[in-house]
Amino acid sequence: MDEQIIRRMVRIGTVTAVDNGKRLARVKFPDTGHTSGWLPVLATPPAIPDYTVPQRTEYESGGSDAAAFASHKHDLTIKPWMPKVNDTVLTLYLPVFNGDGFVLGGIL
Repeated sequence: MDEQIIRRMVRIGTVTAVDNGKRLARVKFPDTGHTSGWLPVLATPPAIPDYTVPQRTEYESGGSDAAAFASHKHDLTIKPWMPKVNDTVLTLYLPVFNGDGFVLGGIL
């Protein structure tokens, strides 16, 4: 495959806007200065330690004998990853004219 085609398919950019409800992001590419349209963010499975029980944090031990500081747990809310504005992300475009693009994930 032509190297130029691959460069247009796989791109690194900076997130400029996010729609968490629709799992979409817009990305600005530094080499062209252009901002993408809304790109779907691929579903990334969250790490779930156990599917058969409610997810909770480990016990936190209390700091004194006061009831307010007794050992306790907190429920966890587990959501798939979504980029934030100014995150650097890797995108992939289909190799056809005006092909759809996707946000594959973040780059740290």
